[in-house]
Amino acid sequence: MAAIGDRPLEMPAWKTALSWAGALITALLFLSAGLWKMSDPFGWSRMLEQLLMPYRFSMPSTVALAIGETAAGVLVLIPRFRRWGSLLASLLLVAFMIYIGYNYSALIGRDCSCFPWVKRAVGPAFFAEDAGMLLAAILAGWFAKPAESWKRAAAITAVIALCAGGSYAFALSRQTGTKAPDSITVDGKPYSLQHGSIFLFFYDPNCSHCDAAARGMAKLHWRSDVRIIGIPTSMPQFAASFIHDTGLKMQTSLDLEILKKIFPFGDPPYGVALENGRETGPVSHFDENGGTEPADTLRKLGLIE
Repeated sequence: MAAIGDRPLEMPAWKTALSWAGALITALLFLSAGLWKMSDPFGWSRMLEQLLMPYRFSMPSTVALAIGETAAGVLVLIPRFRRWGSLLASLLLVAFMIYIGYNYSALIGRDCSCFPWVKRAVGPAFFAEDAGMLLAAILAGWFAKPAESWKRAAAITAVIALCAGGSYAFALSRQTGTKAPDSITVDGKPYSLQHGSIFLFFYDPNCSHCDAAARGMAKLHWRSDVRIIGIPTSMPQFAASFIHDTGLKMQTSLDLEILKKIFPFGDPPYGVALENGRETGPVSHFDENGGTEPADTLRKLGLIE
């Protein structure tokens, strides 16, 4: 807004309308995305890992994104802070587009639904959609008044950061169950058990009941982010042929003694469901004659659909 003498020169109505339209669209998208991440930080950290984010950085990145996106959504709604909200939203979108573009060949087809009620996958349309969001964010700030009172904007962001930290602490406090080892050796490499959904399957390669259990589980519709780790209880040299013959897609760990000490059981087959390093439930029943186990238990634990 400029001034002629003592009379303020108001911004044309069409510019104000464009600024508000861009601000409302940006706020809707970024508030929904940021608050979603605050409400489910562990689920979102797994999604970032699926987008090739190293697990060590997945949770800090989730919390940082929750703060940044929520702050952008709030600031862009307040006229005096709109340009800062617009700038923050634009920077987040550009950074995400660069990241996806850099890893495009490895990520194509993967879920990248960053906003609730909007299902998306990495592909050519992804960049067009994000470019549309970027245009809305730019329009919001382009026709906005000059930003002012940065201290108040910083205070709003600090409150959002405190809320994000509190939400993470609450989610962490709800983590119950026996704690799994921090890591084990899987297929000859260190493997963290502290992130995501993992199913530990203890089996004897020479056990017909274990064979039938694995063949049955191979036919189930597992959630795409569930990782299955098989632990042979004897004759580990036959693990590869067992996996091949049964068709159950899993990796192999030979750390039987470490795991059995923490998750004791009798004879195999036996399973343990883990969520972010904590046991969510045992899977001890494996029907052979048309029964519904372990499918019923796996479904209750959220591992299959």
